[in-house]
Amino acid sequence: MSDELSRPIGQDIKVVSGFAFSSTGFSQLEGLPLIRIRDLASSSTEVRFKGRFDPAYLVTNGDILIGMDGDFEVHRWSGGAALLNQRVCKIEAASDSIDQRFLYWYLKPHVATIHRRTPQTTVRHLSTKDVVAIPMPSINSDEQRIVGKIIDTLDTAINETEAIIAKLRAVKQGLQHDLLTRGITANGEQRPAQAEAPHLYKVSPLGWIPKEWDVVTLESLSKTVTSGSRDWARFYADSGALFVRIGNLTREHINFRYESTIYVRPPRNADGQRTRLESGDILISITADLGIVGVVPDGLGEAYINQHIALVRPDLDVVNSRFIGHYLAGPIAQTYISKLNDAGAKAGLNLPTIRGLVTAKPLRAEQDLIATRLDEIDNRLQNATSESGKLRELKAGLMDDLLTGRVRVTPLLAEAAQQKGSA
Repeated sequence: MSDELSRPIGQDIKVVSGFAFSSTGFSQLEGLPLIRIRDLASSSTEVRFKGRFDPAYLVTNGDILIGMDGDFEVHRWSGGAALLNQRVCKIEAASDSIDQRFLYWYLKPHVATIHRRTPQTTVRHLSTKDVVAIPMPSINSDEQRIVGKIIDTLDTAINETEAIIAKLRAVKQGLQHDLLTRGITANGEQRPAQAEAPHLYKVSPLGWIPKEWDVVTLESLSKTVTSGSRDWARFYADSGALFVRIGNLTREHINFRYESTIYVRPPRNADGQRTRLESGDILISITADLGIVGVVPDGLGEAYINQHIALVRPDLDVVNSRFIGHYLAGPIAQTYISKLNDAGAKAGLNLPTIRGLVTAKPLRAEQDLIATRLDEIDNRLQNATSESGKLRELKAGLMDDLLTGRVRVTPLLAEAAQQKGSA
């Protein structure tokens, strides 16, 4: 294996550097697309070249391209026939020792390593000498084909999951707008838009709202509004009660994030118990990134907040705290909150301001319906996001193992050969 590793890959690949096509042949409508560095990520171009060209600079789907300036990234072209402009190079397998699909994934970490070690003056420049000096893979072409297929399959699954996430986000945005402005009637359907049925709406400080809705302050529907205590660092512990910080809140939804958690063993005095969280409490960030909203879930256990978060404890006999949380996290309330902050001062909201924040208040049954529907779309989004994260971790681990030959796929080759022989 050491002999294979010492052999440069340049003997088994072909590197084609792009050509400086004359701007006199540029067109927006005619000719072949001209690939520049900025076009690599999207596999689409805005400029075409109309004129004669050397076929060596022709690019087709599946070709491996690398930008030679700035951030060196390996891309696989999928935009159809195009031409290779200057400062972009094309890499092709030139022998049976390299599988083209494997080559794409193999080059990615190696080129990233070249990028990290390349000195930066104003803009980093990639040399083809560095590319051809990359060591040959330590696995044969039969194994390479399987490895490339495995990673491609995972990558496709990731892309499909990301497409689902993008679609769900668009659905949520539309649903959030409709539910928080039109609501849901007793028959489970949304009211017509205000422009279609103006008699169903009234003007309010929050804009047009259904006539049945009220506009109230947080203070009027809450038992208490307070904020966390200062100087709790001395109570940090390896285990104990969860200490909720702004990093545990997100603008993506009103649930908590647990990627970074801190625990505390708080004092058993009145100040320590003042900010102990209860199910249904609404949390709002009041410093730095203002107005991030979270709602304390059932079964969280003992937990407290720091001084950068306000705690609103609504009367749960009167309101659904998740509806209020969704409304405060929605676009209307967020626009209102952003206007409250004094841009000339340090970002922050005080407790009187939090108490005075206004929210829509439909009848309780309608609140429950709206909260349920928004929770459903958030749960779908979180599940898809979690699935994407797991796939990405799996892909990263497999790339590290399979591309280096640390984990071999020879059992798969033997199984394939056995199946072929028994066919």
